[in-house]
Amino acid sequence: MILIDAALDEEGLLKSCRIEGHAGAGRSGYDIVCAAVSVLARTALISLSGREGIEVRGEAPERGRFYLETDCTEQGKAFLSAGGAFLLEGLGSVARDYPACCTMNIHTERRN
Repeated sequence: MILIDAALDEEGLLKSCRIEGHAGAGRSGYDIVCAAVSVLARTALISLSGREGIEVRGEAPERGRFYLETDCTEQGKAFLSAGGAFLLEGLGSVARDYPACCTMNIHTERRN
């Protein structure tokens, strides 16, 4: 089971996303659910990184574990809003289509 835990800040901007586990929907290297989640997570990390006004910290220390945390200035808010919405819509779609393999929780946290 893939567990996705995402936090939005008070403005609805992506603050963090933690993904852990394996879907178990197919053999290793051929699991469509794991592949979809991995591509969405990596694309979000790459797309947000290096954008002016957005600071991203992320890691994937081993297979089945991914973490992304963001911070932004006023200048980066629009892109972070769009990028975060795209990520969460994509992950949510996977969770809805494969509920036995993937669950997602979204909550709100204050930025420090």
